[in-house]
Amino acid sequence: MPHRLKFDLNILNSVAGGRSAIDIPGLDLQSIEAARSFIKCYGFDLEKKDDVEALWYFHRRALVLMVEKLGFDKKEIPEVLMNPKLIQDISRLLVFASSRNPEEKNLQRWSCAILRCMHVFVHAENDLFGSFSEEIQNQILGPFQKAIINDGSQHKILLKSRKTLQGKKGGIDVELAGFEVKPFKTSSSTVIKLLARPDALAMKIFDKLGVRFITKSLFDSFQLIRFLVEEDLMSFPHIMPDQSSNNLYPVSLFVRICDELSQAKIPLTNIEIQKRFDEEYQQAVNRVEFQDQLLRKPNDQSAGDFRFIKFITRQLITINPTGQKPFSFFYPYEVQIMDQESHQKALSGPSEHQAYKERQKMKARARVLPEVEE
Repeated sequence: MPHRLKFDLNILNSVAGGRSAIDIPGLDLQSIEAARSFIKCYGFDLEKKDDVEALWYFHRRALVLMVEKLGFDKKEIPEVLMNPKLIQDISRLLVFASSRNPEEKNLQRWSCAILRCMHVFVHAENDLFGSFSEEIQNQILGPFQKAIINDGSQHKILLKSRKTLQGKKGGIDVELAGFEVKPFKTSSSTVIKLLARPDALAMKIFDKLGVRFITKSLFDSFQLIRFLVEEDLMSFPHIMPDQSSNNLYPVSLFVRICDELSQAKIPLTNIEIQKRFDEEYQQAVNRVEFQDQLLRKPNDQSAGDFRFIKFITRQLITINPTGQKPFSFFYPYEVQIMDQESHQKALSGPSEHQAYKERQKMKARARVLPEVEE
């Protein structure tokens, strides 16, 4: 076939067909020269010592992930792929991954598996957080932490408005049951998450940094959102709509009930307000239009009964390098809101988080080393 009519289906699917490069069954690099050229275009120059060391570092990370995190048997992996002295040149991994020799099928599959993990590590560890983690954390978390007051005398955690902090009247404070800074995702957990989700890209891991607010009631969960916006702790135009979830309570139903209670002009306690929300919820729960109002971002590894409001927003981070011109970039972070009842259910569930992680791991394993098609 003339070269002008010869196309690689896998490459075209990756570029124009919406398929991730991770899901390509093999490469087509038949020489060391072609492999080294591919690697240079990818971003690493094998003529540079630092780049070579970086690739061997990612090779080690990939093997550790596969054996210690994904549970592959070390004895299954061909020895030549594990020992840098036997591989000699990192570019040989790409040549192995391109083999069409039936006798080298096992070598080819495991080479692809290692390269998939290396590829995701490269993206996971070369982001802005890796270079500016301290500045990002300070600028995102600092305003939240300043607004949260632990009142030891009353054993309360309060989000205090600027008016309250300034000794002025009219501020609406919100009492919290808890506030947590989510543990930063390690590279391994980020890589497993990326591998588990075919639609995920490294640049779409938005929850490397996040906070969780635990409110006293469902009503307080929505009060909290109002507080964050009105107190300028969060700029709502920076929220990423396609990353939002809310299976706690429909927004339109919540606002309608609040309007009705406001118009009635009858003083109600928090318990009475909550009772009204519960009654309306039970009356509407099986209606189609009610279900359509609940917003749940698809995640087939997450438990369906985990109820919360979650969104991803962004903050403009400014870096002031010594002796250089300041520069800025947007960085995403996750905000999760749960009422106390939902939080207790999540904690008392049958190791739900562990089950979630196990489902994620199995998805990642299957993607790293797909079953051989006969």
